[in-house]
Amino acid sequence: MTTDPLVIETHDLTKRFGDFCAVDAVSLAVRKGEIFGLIGPNGAGKSTLVKMLTTLLPPTSGTAKIAGFDIKTAATKVRRRIGYVPQLLSADGSLTGYENLLLSARLYLLPGRERKARIANALEMMDLSDVADRLVSAYSGGMIRRLEIAQSMLHEPAVLFMDEPTVGLDPVARNAVWAHVKELRDTLGTTILITTHMMEEADALCDRIGLLHDGRLQEVGTPQELKDKVGPGATLDDVFAHITGATIDSGGSYRDTQRTRRSISAHG
Repeated sequence: MTTDPLVIETHDLTKRFGDFCAVDAVSLAVRKGEIFGLIGPNGAGKSTLVKMLTTLLPPTSGTAKIAGFDIKTAATKVRRRIGYVPQLLSADGSLTGYENLLLSARLYLLPGRERKARIANALEMMDLSDVADRLVSAYSGGMIRRLEIAQSMLHEPAVLFMDEPTVGLDPVARNAVWAHVKELRDTLGTTILITTHMMEEADALCDRIGLLHDGRLQEVGTPQELKDKVGPGATLDDVFAHITGATIDSGGSYRDTQRTRRSISAHG
Protein backbone atom coordinates (compact mmCIF):
# COMPACT_ATOMS: atom_id res chain seq x y z
CA MET A 1 0.00 0.00 0.00
CA THR A 2 2.84 2.39 0.76
CA THR A 3 3.92 2.49 -2.90
CA ASP A 4 0.49 3.54 -4.16
CA PRO A 5 0.02 7.23 -5.03
CA LEU A 6 -1.95 9.57 -2.81
CA VAL A 7 -5.46 10.18 -4.15
CA ILE A 8 -6.83 12.29 -1.28
CA GLU A 9 -4.41 14.70 0.38
CA THR A 10 -5.23 17.53 2.77
CA HIS A 11 -2.98 19.91 4.70
CA ASP A 12 -4.42 21.92 7.61
CA LEU A 13 -7.83 21.99 5.91
CA THR A 14 -10.09 24.27 7.93
CA LYS A 15 -13.67 25.51 7.73
CA ARG A 16 -15.08 28.24 9.94
CA PHE A 17 -18.62 29.55 10.15
CA GLY A 18 -18.17 32.84 11.93
CA ASP A 19 -16.55 32.08 15.28
CA PHE A 20 -17.35 28.36 15.04
CA CYS A 21 -14.64 26.07 13.67
CA ALA A 22 -16.35 23.04 12.08
CA VAL A 23 -13.17 21.49 10.66
CA ASP A 24 -9.92 22.38 12.40
CA ALA A 25 -6.62 21.97 10.52
CA VAL A 26 -7.22 18.44 9.24
CA SER A 27 -4.25 16.82 7.50
CA LEU A 28 -5.06 13.50 5.84
CA ALA A 29 -3.55 11.19 3.22
CA VAL A 30 -5.49 8.38 1.50
CA ARG A 31 -3.81 6.15 -1.08
CA LYS A 32 -5.15 4.64 -4.28
CA GLY A 33 -7.43 1.68 -3.67
CA GLU A 34 -8.01 2.32 0.03
CA ILE A 35 -11.41 2.19 1.69
CA PHE A 36 -11.09 4.93 4.27
CA GLY A 37 -13.71 5.56 6.94
CA LEU A 38 -14.51 8.76 8.80
CA ILE A 39 -16.20 8.18 12.14
CA GLY A 40 -17.26 10.60 14.82
CA PRO A 41 -20.29 11.95 16.68
CA ASN A 42 -22.84 14.25 15.10
CA GLY A 43 -21.29 17.70 14.74
CA ALA A 44 -17.76 16.31 14.59
CA GLY A 45 -17.17 17.83 11.13
CA LYS A 46 -17.48 14.73 8.91
CA SER A 47 -20.07 16.15 6.53
CA THR A 48 -18.34 19.53 6.36
CA LEU A 49 -15.04 17.84 5.51
CA VAL A 50 -16.64 15.75 2.76
CA LYS A 51 -18.40 18.82 1.34
CA MET A 52 -15.06 20.57 1.03
CA LEU A 53 -13.41 17.54 -0.60
CA THR A 54 -16.24 17.29 -3.14
CA THR A 55 -16.01 21.06 -3.88
CA LEU A 56 -19.50 21.73 -2.50
CA LEU A 57 -18.11 24.03 0.19
CA PRO A 58 -15.03 26.29 -0.03
CA PRO A 59 -12.46 25.91 2.76
CA THR A 60 -11.58 28.82 5.00
CA SER A 61 -7.90 27.89 4.90
CA GLY A 62 -5.60 24.99 4.17
CA THR A 63 -5.29 22.94 1.01
CA ALA A 64 -6.58 19.69 -0.45
CA LYS A 65 -6.00 17.69 -3.60
CA ILE A 66 -8.17 14.98 -5.08
CA ALA A 67 -6.54 12.75 -7.72
CA GLY A 68 -3.81 15.37 -8.00
CA PHE A 69 -6.09 18.39 -8.50
CA ASP A 70 -6.56 21.25 -6.04
CA ILE A 71 -10.14 21.62 -4.76
CA LYS A 72 -9.91 25.44 -4.97
CA THR A 73 -8.03 26.09 -8.20
CA ALA A 74 -9.14 23.05 -10.22
CA ALA A 75 -12.64 22.34 -8.87
CA THR A 76 -14.04 21.31 -12.27
CA LYS A 77 -11.30 18.74 -12.77
CA VAL A 78 -11.91 17.41 -9.27
CA ARG A 79 -15.63 16.96 -9.98
CA ARG A 80 -14.89 14.96 -13.11
CA ARG A 81 -12.86 12.50 -11.06
CA ILE A 82 -15.20 11.87 -8.15
CA GLY A 83 -18.47 10.11 -7.49
CA TYR A 84 -20.76 10.97 -4.59
CA VAL A 85 -23.45 8.85 -2.91
CA PRO A 86 -25.40 11.08 -0.50
CA GLN A 87 -27.23 9.81 2.55
CA LEU A 88 -30.57 11.13 1.38
CA LEU A 89 -32.49 9.35 -1.39
CA SER A 90 -31.13 10.39 -4.79
CA ALA A 91 -32.71 7.88 -7.22
CA ASP A 92 -35.97 8.88 -8.96
CA GLY A 93 -38.75 6.45 -8.05
CA SER A 94 -40.84 7.43 -11.07
CA LEU A 95 -38.13 6.14 -13.43
CA THR A 96 -36.81 2.64 -14.02
CA GLY A 97 -33.35 1.64 -12.91
CA TYR A 98 -32.13 1.86 -16.49
CA GLU A 99 -33.67 5.32 -16.94
CA ASN A 100 -32.01 6.58 -13.75
CA LEU A 101 -28.66 5.38 -15.05
CA LEU A 102 -29.28 6.88 -18.49
CA LEU A 103 -30.04 10.24 -16.88
CA SER A 104 -26.83 10.02 -14.85
CA ALA A 105 -24.84 9.11 -17.98
CA ARG A 106 -26.13 12.25 -19.68
CA LEU A 107 -25.35 14.40 -16.66
CA TYR A 108 -21.81 13.01 -16.65
CA LEU A 109 -21.58 13.85 -20.37
CA LEU A 110 -20.67 10.30 -21.31
CA PRO A 111 -20.44 9.91 -25.11
CA GLY A 112 -23.57 8.33 -26.58
CA ARG A 113 -21.61 5.41 -28.01
CA GLU A 114 -20.36 4.46 -24.52
CA ARG A 115 -23.57 4.81 -22.52
CA LYS A 116 -25.18 1.47 -23.27
CA ALA A 117 -22.10 -0.55 -22.35
CA ARG A 118 -21.36 1.51 -19.22
CA ILE A 119 -24.94 1.15 -18.00
CA ALA A 120 -24.96 -2.60 -18.68
CA ASN A 121 -21.69 -3.01 -16.78
CA ALA A 122 -22.96 -0.97 -13.84
CA LEU A 123 -26.19 -2.97 -13.64
CA GLU A 124 -24.28 -6.23 -13.75
CA MET A 125 -21.75 -5.18 -11.12
CA MET A 126 -24.53 -4.14 -8.73
CA ASP A 127 -26.67 -7.24 -9.47
CA LEU A 128 -29.51 -5.14 -10.89
CA SER A 129 -29.67 -6.39 -14.48
CA ASP A 130 -32.85 -8.39 -13.84
CA VAL A 131 -34.72 -5.36 -12.47
CA ALA A 132 -33.34 -2.70 -14.81
CA ASP A 133 -36.75 -2.12 -16.41
CA ARG A 134 -38.66 -2.02 -13.13
CA LEU A 135 -39.72 1.29 -11.56
CA VAL A 136 -37.39 2.24 -8.73
CA SER A 137 -40.43 2.90 -6.54
CA ALA A 138 -40.79 -0.90 -6.42
CA TYR A 139 -37.15 -1.50 -5.37
CA SER A 140 -36.15 -2.52 -1.86
CA GLY A 141 -33.91 -0.23 0.19
CA GLY A 142 -30.85 -2.32 -0.59
CA MET A 143 -31.59 -2.29 -4.32
CA ILE A 144 -31.99 1.49 -4.27
CA ARG A 145 -28.65 1.91 -2.54
CA ARG A 146 -26.94 -0.33 -5.09
CA LEU A 147 -28.54 1.68 -7.90
CA GLU A 148 -27.25 4.92 -6.37
CA ILE A 149 -23.77 3.43 -6.20
CA ALA A 150 -24.09 2.36 -9.84
CA GLN A 151 -25.10 5.92 -10.79
CA SER A 152 -22.09 7.39 -9.02
CA MET A 153 -19.67 4.98 -10.77
CA LEU A 154 -20.81 5.35 -14.40
CA HIS A 155 -17.97 7.72 -15.28
CA GLU A 156 -15.44 5.48 -13.48
CA PRO A 157 -14.27 8.09 -10.96
CA ALA A 158 -10.93 7.84 -9.21
CA VAL A 159 -12.57 8.55 -5.85
CA LEU A 160 -16.01 7.62 -4.52
CA PHE A 161 -17.45 9.49 -1.51
CA MET A 162 -20.25 7.71 0.36
CA ASP A 163 -22.24 9.31 3.16
CA GLU A 164 -23.64 6.68 5.57
CA PRO A 165 -23.82 4.07 2.78
CA THR A 166 -26.06 1.56 4.60
CA VAL A 167 -28.29 3.80 6.71
CA GLY A 168 -31.70 2.21 7.21
CA LEU A 169 -30.81 -1.14 5.64
CA ASP A 170 -31.41 -4.55 7.18
CA PRO A 171 -28.36 -6.80 7.85
CA VAL A 172 -28.75 -8.80 4.62
CA ALA A 173 -28.96 -5.69 2.43
CA ARG A 174 -26.12 -4.09 4.41
CA ASN A 175 -23.82 -7.05 3.79
CA ALA A 176 -24.68 -6.98 0.09
CA VAL A 177 -23.74 -3.30 -0.16
CA TRP A 178 -20.47 -3.96 1.69
CA ALA A 179 -19.63 -6.74 -0.77
CA HIS A 180 -20.29 -4.48 -3.75
CA VAL A 181 -18.21 -1.64 -2.30
CA LYS A 182 -15.27 -4.01 -1.88
CA GLU A 183 -15.78 -5.25 -5.44
CA LEU A 184 -15.53 -1.70 -6.77
CA ARG A 185 -12.20 -1.31 -5.02
CA ASP A 186 -10.90 -4.72 -6.08
CA THR A 187 -11.98 -4.61 -9.75
CA LEU A 188 -11.65 -0.91 -10.61
CA GLY A 189 -9.07 0.24 -8.07
CA THR A 190 -11.48 2.89 -6.82
CA THR A 191 -10.48 4.84 -3.73
CA ILE A 192 -13.49 5.05 -1.42
CA LEU A 193 -14.11 7.39 1.49
CA ILE A 194 -17.15 6.69 3.65
CA THR A 195 -18.69 8.37 6.66
CA THR A 196 -20.47 6.09 9.08
CA HIS A 197 -21.93 5.90 12.57
CA MET A 198 -21.77 2.10 12.49
CA MET A 199 -18.68 0.69 14.16
CA GLU A 200 -19.45 -2.74 12.71
CA GLU A 201 -19.43 -1.22 9.23
CA ALA A 202 -16.16 0.62 9.80
CA ASP A 203 -14.54 -2.54 11.17
CA ALA A 204 -15.74 -4.79 8.34
CA LEU A 205 -15.28 -2.42 5.43
CA CYS A 206 -12.44 0.02 6.03
CA ASP A 207 -8.71 -0.47 5.51
CA ARG A 208 -8.08 2.56 7.72
CA ILE A 209 -10.20 4.82 9.88
CA GLY A 210 -9.96 8.46 10.88
CA LEU A 211 -11.78 9.57 14.04
CA LEU A 212 -13.01 13.16 14.01
CA HIS A 213 -13.98 14.92 17.24
CA ASP A 214 -14.70 18.63 17.68
CA GLY A 215 -13.49 19.25 14.13
CA ARG A 216 -10.07 17.69 14.73
CA LEU A 217 -8.67 14.45 13.38
CA GLN A 218 -7.86 12.67 16.63
CA GLU A 219 -6.60 9.28 15.42
CA VAL A 220 -5.87 7.47 12.14
CA GLY A 221 -5.08 3.80 11.74
CA THR A 222 -6.33 0.39 10.76
CA PRO A 223 -9.25 -0.90 12.82
CA GLN A 224 -6.92 -3.31 14.60
CA GLU A 225 -4.30 -0.64 15.32
CA LEU A 226 -6.92 1.59 16.91
CA LYS A 227 -8.32 -1.27 19.00
CA ASP A 228 -4.84 -2.30 20.14
CA LYS A 229 -4.26 1.21 21.52
CA VAL A 230 -7.17 0.75 23.92
CA GLY A 231 -6.31 -2.76 25.07
CA PRO A 232 -6.93 -6.49 24.62
CA GLY A 233 -10.41 -7.35 23.46
CA ALA A 234 -11.30 -3.73 22.69
CA THR A 235 -13.89 -2.93 20.03
CA LEU A 236 -14.21 0.17 17.87
CA ASP A 237 -17.02 1.27 20.19
CA ASP A 238 -14.44 1.19 23.00
CA VAL A 239 -12.01 3.18 20.83
CA PHE A 240 -14.66 5.79 20.14
CA ALA A 241 -15.61 6.13 23.80
CA HIS A 242 -11.96 6.24 24.89
CA ILE A 243 -11.01 9.04 22.51
CA THR A 244 -14.15 11.17 22.63
CA GLY A 245 -15.52 10.35 26.07
CA ALA A 246 -18.88 9.80 24.40
CA THR A 247 -20.93 7.19 22.59
CA ILE A 248 -21.98 7.19 18.96
CA ASP A 249 -25.21 9.11 18.39
CA SER A 250 -26.77 7.68 15.26
CA GLY A 251 -29.72 10.02 15.02
CA GLY A 252 -30.31 13.67 14.26
CA SER A 253 -33.32 15.72 15.25
CA TYR A 254 -36.86 14.35 15.54
CA ARG A 255 -37.52 15.60 12.00
CA ASP A 256 -34.41 13.82 10.69
CA THR A 257 -35.52 10.58 12.35
CA GLN A 258 -39.05 10.93 11.01
CA ARG A 259 -37.79 11.52 7.46
CA THR A 260 -35.40 8.54 7.59
CA ARG A 261 -38.08 6.21 8.92
CA ARG A 262 -40.53 7.33 6.26
CA SER A 263 -37.95 6.48 3.62
CA ILE A 264 -37.32 3.06 5.17
CA SER A 265 -41.04 2.34 5.29
CA ALA A 266 -41.57 3.33 1.68
CA HIS A 267 -38.60 1.54 0.23
CA GLY A 268 -38.23 -1.61 2.31
